[in-house]
Amino acid sequence: MIERSYEEVHSKQWIKRNISNPNNELVMIRSLISWGEIIRKLLRYYDLEKGAFGKNLRMMIALLLLMRSRNLSDREVIAAIQENRYMQYFCNIADEHLSTFIDHSTICKFRRRLGEEGVRIIEREIFQHLRRCGAIANEMSLMDSTVLASNIIYPNDVHLVFSAMKKMVLWAKKYKVSLWFGHQEVKKLWRRFHQDQQANRLEYLQLFDDLFNPALSDFERISTQNGLSIAAVGEAHSLLALFKILAEQTQLKLRGQVHIENRLVSLKELDARPIKKGKAFPECEFGTTNQMCFNRQGFLICCEILMGAPKDKTLYPSTLEAYIERMKGNPRASVTDGAFRSVKNLKAHSDEIKVIFMGRTEDVEKEEQEACLSARSATEGFIAVAKNLRGFGKSLYLGLRGDKIWASLNQAAYNLKKFLQLYREEAYEESVLIALGLWSR
Repeated sequence: MIERSYEEVHSKQWIKRNISNPNNELVMIRSLISWGEIIRKLLRYYDLEKGAFGKNLRMMIALLLLMRSRNLSDREVIAAIQENRYMQYFCNIADEHLSTFIDHSTICKFRRRLGEEGVRIIEREIFQHLRRCGAIANEMSLMDSTVLASNIIYPNDVHLVFSAMKKMVLWAKKYKVSLWFGHQEVKKLWRRFHQDQQANRLEYLQLFDDLFNPALSDFERISTQNGLSIAAVGEAHSLLALFKILAEQTQLKLRGQVHIENRLVSLKELDARPIKKGKAFPECEFGTTNQMCFNRQGFLICCEILMGAPKDKTLYPSTLEAYIERMKGNPRASVTDGAFRSVKNLKAHSDEIKVIFMGRTEDVEKEEQEACLSARSATEGFIAVAKNLRGFGKSLYLGLRGDKIWASLNQAAYNLKKFLQLYREEAYEESVLIALGLWSR
């Protein structure tokens, strides 16, 4: 069960005593969020009649946003809140509950409960509130793709095979099964590989493969024996499916094949793929494709996480449609680089969109060229801020599903930060501030 509403736990006296700066970032963000509407839409993820009461949704939503706006982990955000009055005010946590208000594992469980769609509800409500109040302008669509890197070490094929054999050892220990291969021999070979400064990786990959294939065959045989628990058999089957893909991939590598479709780069991040974006450094990144679309102010309108490296040309129509849907109307101009260029894309919505720029000045009239080139340059700056300052550089959540949750939370935090930046630059008219309840500030 879950509470269907929330109450403000801080009295006026507490606020007067502890919140001395009404223009503090968290105080302002707190007033921008439609807490009640988000809570109402998240009730679907709970049984309203059965079970123990869950943690207050008002607090849990604030925790997720605070983590991504300050780049804090589950444990770090709890420690920070216990030390910071503004964070306590933002998350609506009373003094008497500070020492025991939540365990870090509860935050992880809450993210899992909401999933991709639940987290997207939080982001969508924040975005639409800012848009309805006039804070987000529908002038230009600025589109580009980048890589959301996975939290893995730089992969090599020898390490993948060694990791697979380590997973067999861990499975055997967990379910008290006698180990069926010489793990000490594997470890010695691994140390030798690391100490050999002139190591030929293909030679060592062959040596590891000679040990891995018999071990894999024995593992498959052992997993079908009687006496194993249902959990042991289920986990073994999942590992076997993964290891067989790795075995096939290793054989292709040993035969000299360079490009391997859907290549595994990690046994932890199964959805990560090698992606090249034409940069000098890093030449290749490992993760998922992040298709981003901004407006000219720098708000992140759309953010889609995709597995592998789809061509930009194929992403343009769906991304433009997503922008139009989110903004409830066509932009005056659509600006991309040459990677999105095609005859079909140049014609997409050409009747409704006045200016379509795809990397060439001849795409637009002379009087529009400077504005389009400036917008194209600005796109790179927006992506740089998103990746280096707003959490889009690397995802710390597992899998494609985790990357989507990570991106949605970062998108919400990014747009709130962008609004504060423009507010402090006095970029908004009175009508926008009145609609947002900020005019008195």
